[in-house]
Amino acid sequence: MNSRFKRLFCPRSIAVIGGGAWCAAVVEQNRKLGFTGDIWPVHPSHATIGGIDAYCDLDALPGVPDAAFIGVNRHATVDIVGNLSHSGAGGAVCFASGFGENADGVDLQSRLLQAAGQMPVLGPNCYGFVNYVDRALLWPDQHGGMPVRQGVAIIAQSSNIAINLTMQRRGLPLAYAVTVGNQAQSGLAEIGAALLEDERVTALGLHIEGVGDLSDMQRLAELATKKNKSVVVLKVGMSSDARQAALTHTAALAGTHAGAEALFQRLAFVQVDTLPQFIETLKVFHVCGPLSGKSISSMSCSGGEAGLIADAADRHGLNFPSLTSAQSARLKSVLGPLVTPQNPLDYHTHIWRDRSALTETFSTMMTLSVAVSLVILDFPRGDRCNGDDWKPAIDASLAASANAKGPLAVVSSLPENMPEPIARHLMDHGIIPLCGIEEACFAISKAASARQFANHPPILLRPRLRSTTTLNEVCAKNEISNHGILIPQSEIVRTAEHAAAAAQSIGFPVVLKGEGHAHKSENAMVRLNLTSRDMVRNAAEAMKSERFLVEEMIADCPIEMLVGVVRDEAHGFVLTIAAGGILAELLRDRQSLLLPATHPMIEEALQRLKMAPLLEGFRGQPAANLGTIIKTILALQDYVIHHADELESIEINPLLCGPSRVVAADALITRKAQT
Repeated sequence: MNSRFKRLFCPRSIAVIGGGAWCAAVVEQNRKLGFTGDIWPVHPSHATIGGIDAYCDLDALPGVPDAAFIGVNRHATVDIVGNLSHSGAGGAVCFASGFGENADGVDLQSRLLQAAGQMPVLGPNCYGFVNYVDRALLWPDQHGGMPVRQGVAIIAQSSNIAINLTMQRRGLPLAYAVTVGNQAQSGLAEIGAALLEDERVTALGLHIEGVGDLSDMQRLAELATKKNKSVVVLKVGMSSDARQAALTHTAALAGTHAGAEALFQRLAFVQVDTLPQFIETLKVFHVCGPLSGKSISSMSCSGGEAGLIADAADRHGLNFPSLTSAQSARLKSVLGPLVTPQNPLDYHTHIWRDRSALTETFSTMMTLSVAVSLVILDFPRGDRCNGDDWKPAIDASLAASANAKGPLAVVSSLPENMPEPIARHLMDHGIIPLCGIEEACFAISKAASARQFANHPPILLRPRLRSTTTLNEVCAKNEISNHGILIPQSEIVRTAEHAAAAAQSIGFPVVLKGEGHAHKSENAMVRLNLTSRDMVRNAAEAMKSERFLVEEMIADCPIEMLVGVVRDEAHGFVLTIAAGGILAELLRDRQSLLLPATHPMIEEALQRLKMAPLLEGFRGQPAANLGTIIKTILALQDYVIHHADELESIEINPLLCGPSRVVAADALITRKAQT
């Protein structure tokens, strides 16, 4: 661990400042965890705190504390932080709230930072941390962890979420549990980097409410790659409800969720959606790190379990390699003629309780070339049942795993059917205890998709614009045309008769649009495939519009896409590539990247779309020109970069894609209003 945080997180002396129940809990929980250093309670009038004699003030302490828990009111906290910093203390946890999270506490938080100087401070408004490897804590409450030799580190912005995670009974060994609260001084990324430096930390889990400084996050990603340790992220507040009234489809699709998703993908962090996924994914990384692929083998004594794992694996993109003839023959000799050797394997109950036969079966299945092997095994509830009959299966798993080249996971179909003592026993022997088939397949898929951070150009960031205006379609198209994006031949007119004449000049068929309207299709302001002057005239007369846009009908580009960029002040400019036209929000088939994006990044995003088969030529249809699509997206990016200081959003929808050309059929640009 780096020297800045070493004394705080690995203290040999702890000062506990304050007299309430929270401070008493810090003392008591340190003794319970087995802390062997000095604990120095500080209070002006209490003789003891948590059963230990108290000192009247900081000056009375027998030495300078490595770490201090400050459990007093917010105003007194500032003065105490200043005194600790001046004395050379190693760091402090500020428990009090009422700082930057409240309007009347912003100035107080600034004073706190000034008082801290170079001394590390966690919080304010946080519980602090538990160090399970060194048996030390600054934590004012109960927790559910236990000492370990190594494990994962978790950092949470929410102290209550951190408490809940320490209470998990799923066998995940915790090396550190850290809360950061307001992150007034020491941010989540900086603390994460310090913990990754500890060789006893196997992986890092982050519970994030706000991302913070992106450059710090990038440095964390660089260190994680250097240390070959994975970072798992659970980001809350991903709802894009506030964006639904936005002018463009891109804004509705992108929102906060897409920006954060694109950021974590850029940083090579593994993103999850729920706490169970968070824990199960960290378990995989703790035992074996990133997996080599998405191939698995599965063993269970039930056809029902074999069916469940097969369906779940399919949902998460996992696959089951077939058995070789030698493997099938070997299994046949062990399991008998009534069992059909296959992957996933239902080995029936003929060999239940037979340790030798179970070991032979598991060992044979583990000779398959897979990323991870699974034994599906639900354990009986201990309050009503006897689990002795399950011991041969546990022993067989341990024996098979000990001689195998690849990792083994024991998976319960229901999360509650994996008792904590068994999960810990398996984990101690290098077997991954996974709770729930769905969560297991999710975690395996994530571990198989983990990538190393690649150092790309810095993310494009700009502050929020205060007031904006939206360009009409014609102006927007002219803007992007100047950056190399192809647009249809067109003409603006004011009357139905002029529209008919313009159509004749452009050449039929044509498209007629009512100019000056957003979401034209939804407002009946678009008519397609008009093939005569009369059709154009009649369509124009039926539209309630003061101006009309007459365009060539792009008949050779049948595939519709959406490409757009939205300014996100928390994550940068978010590029969204999606299915286009009126289905953009309905299908929600999208991929998001942060600018600047490279040619390979854009190509990979296109391949991840559900509509990718259409671009490649589905069922004999001509394939779209992928190179031209990427070139068009890069041209759009070039426009954004050149106008980053004034651009709020830009959208091309639809972007019409064909085998020979790619055409922007509609565009919207929202940018800074002129004053």
